[in-house]
Amino acid sequence: MSNISATGTVFNLPNFAGQLYSATPSVTPFLNLIREKAVKTDNFQFSTGVEYSHEAASQPAISENASLTAPTAVSYVRSQNTNVTQIFHEKVSVTYAKQSSGGRLSGVSSSLEGNCAPNELDFQTARAIEKIARDVEYTFINGVYQLAANSSQANKTRGMLAAAGTVIDCENAALTQTFLNAAFKTAFDAGADFTDMVLICNSSIKQYLSTIYASQAGFNLPDSRNTGGVNLTSIETDFGPVRILIDRFMPAGVLLGADISCIRPVEQDVPDKGNFFREPLSKTGAAEEYQIFGQIGLDHGPAWKHFKIVNIA
Repeated sequence: MSNISATGTVFNLPNFAGQLYSATPSVTPFLNLIREKAVKTDNFQFSTGVEYSHEAASQPAISENASLTAPTAVSYVRSQNTNVTQIFHEKVSVTYAKQSSGGRLSGVSSSLEGNCAPNELDFQTARAIEKIARDVEYTFINGVYQLAANSSQANKTRGMLAAAGTVIDCENAALTQTFLNAAFKTAFDAGADFTDMVLICNSSIKQYLSTIYASQAGFNLPDSRNTGGVNLTSIETDFGPVRILIDRFMPAGVLLGADISCIRPVEQDVPDKGNFFREPLSKTGAAEEYQIFGQIGLDHGPAWKHFKIVNIA
């Protein structure tokens, strides 16, 4: 199977009978987790938080005589961190001839099944929206920040891996509970809250996590005597519970700890159109052509709320 960068015609988009499946998984678990918290902006650059810090805590030693004179004032300086929305843009183009040939089937067909995509324009639109969702999911995890300086440059939103402030390096060693405990402690000491912490990982690291904790007393004893296996869905740490989320867009050898409480999508509407809308393009011939346009970025909150473990063997 291969996609084409062209207008859909009778001959380059053959119709088939049968149940329709996507050979490319289209689930977006991280986006699904945060999408209900989406907010709107009217500026492509937005704040991800304003921070201030204290000096190290200490015990004062102020005598009665010294208290007669006010101490030197201390002023707390604030700093702002930002991210950007970026453009996601797709085009759908299907000829009139293709749209009127839904009954022309290729391959094997039977009386049990009809054309799996009777409306080509709707099918292509739905696939374009799926592509955008997959690209948003990938970007929210792997995105590298870029602020456009002019109209020929692209704004690029910072993803969670780049936003994570605490980093534990496995140095190409296997993931162990020691590394996990070090990450939890270091993140907590840096200021991370564990009120809604989620570990995001790929399939390999998910299996490592289940294996690491499978030997815990009582954990490997299922309710049923005819059931085997371990599926770790959360970890109780010294600092609070941590849920586990599998995401196919997490790179190999990396485990991300994300505080979901401070993460939200930021959408930028086009006036009178909204965001991620489909609209017709000017006709130049016998084809229906639409564009799908949207702008979205990630408010990831303070860097010290998140952590990652890298270079896992």
